[in-house]
Amino acid sequence: MSLDEHLERVRAGLARISPREAYEAMQRGAYLVDTRPEFQRRRDGEIPGAIIVERNQLEWRLDPTSDAHIPEAVGEDVGWILVCDEGYASSLAAASLREIGLRCATDVIGGFQAWRAASLPVNAAGTVTPPRLARSTLPHCK
Repeated sequence: MSLDEHLERVRAGLARISPREAYEAMQRGAYLVDTRPEFQRRRDGEIPGAIIVERNQLEWRLDPTSDAHIPEAVGEDVGWILVCDEGYASSLAAASLREIGLRCATDVIGGFQAWRAASLPVNAAGTVTPPRLARSTLPHCK
């Protein structure tokens, strides 16, 4: 199977949403997770209110059974909306989340580039938000 065929098969199992639908879902309390690496967020800006979890830590941060989950990861029914740069890696990531039981995971069609093209809110390029860490990995006050 080619990568394109794999991507097509993966996407058939997702209820992918447009940038506008993702924005509206955020307004209703959904969690948008930006999986882009720091260099892309620094170059292009960030989506206000998005949770930053880079792709290499995604499953551990969003799986509520993981010792390294973030506070928002409270169950398998959380509606995670993933965004990457152009909507390819986020489809594969959403499918991975669904495979580990997070059945409401999906992604944004066209990714961050489509979000920006739709004139949705974007913070200025240049500064970046650090990725979210699990509470157990945060430094403790003494």
